[in-house]
Amino acid sequence: MYHSVSEEEAQQLQAGLPAVQVVERMAETFKTLSDPTRVRILYLLSQKELCVHDIAQLLEASQPAASHHLRLLRMLRLVRTRRAGRSTYYALDDEHVLQLFSCSHDHVIHRSLPPE
Repeated sequence: MYHSVSEEEAQQLQAGLPAVQVVERMAETFKTLSDPTRVRILYLLSQKELCVHDIAQLLEASQPAASHHLRLLRMLRLVRTRRAGRSTYYALDDEHVLQLFSCSHDHVIHRSLPPE
């Protein structure tokens, strides 16, 4: 007994729901991105590939704190690493992460504008 959808529409909606594992991974991604420092890291990496030292300096954070955040982002495959000698450089994992960041940013900016 639905209020605004027919039984057929309800079945179609239910059939289209993402798999439980996908929904759980999505929720974990949003949970990880709920930390402002991690969002700031994504912004920096959306602009340029950086090493942990430079990320820490730009965020005015300790290197261990920056490393911790980068490790969490890497575990969820939001960032990737590249080794160059003794240094490790971080970048956004792929275009989807940039789109996720950009869409979120644009939504917040759009919602913060006064209504016309």
